[in-house]
Amino acid sequence: MATERSLILFKPDCVQRRLAGQLLTRIEDKGMKLIGMKMLQVTEELAGRHYAEHVDKPFYPLLEEFITAGPVIALVVEGPEAISVMRNLMGPTNGREAAPGTIRGDFGASRQMNLIHGSDGPEAASREIGIYFADEELCHYEPTLEPWVCADDEK
Repeated sequence: MATERSLILFKPDCVQRRLAGQLLTRIEDKGMKLIGMKMLQVTEELAGRHYAEHVDKPFYPLLEEFITAGPVIALVVEGPEAISVMRNLMGPTNGREAAPGTIRGDFGASRQMNLIHGSDGPEAASREIGIYFADEELCHYEPTLEPWVCADDEK
């Protein structure tokens, strides 16, 4: 099992609805290690870099309007299969289709205002983390609880 990193964004609707603490708790409770975190305002330029593959699509203007509408909290999480673990924890993009127990299933009712972003693969994670974080902003440490989260052969 590979230790991976994923970029996680608490989107403007999450911050405005004051759900960041609850979402962060779920991520930590799942056993993911936080190695980077900051609050920022996404600019049009930053949105264009993050969503580069969507810039020419008809829905992009609404996506840019939404992601730049208020502050976001950017996180880098690390752990065994962090990308798939986080995507399962988040649930499907559309909150109306997400199962109870997932973040979007418990807190979301929209496709666009879906609270949280997570990288969808290793290449995307590497690219997205590089957009939001410099290497020196990531903290490398071994949590004292780590041996109790996952067996050595699962890391």
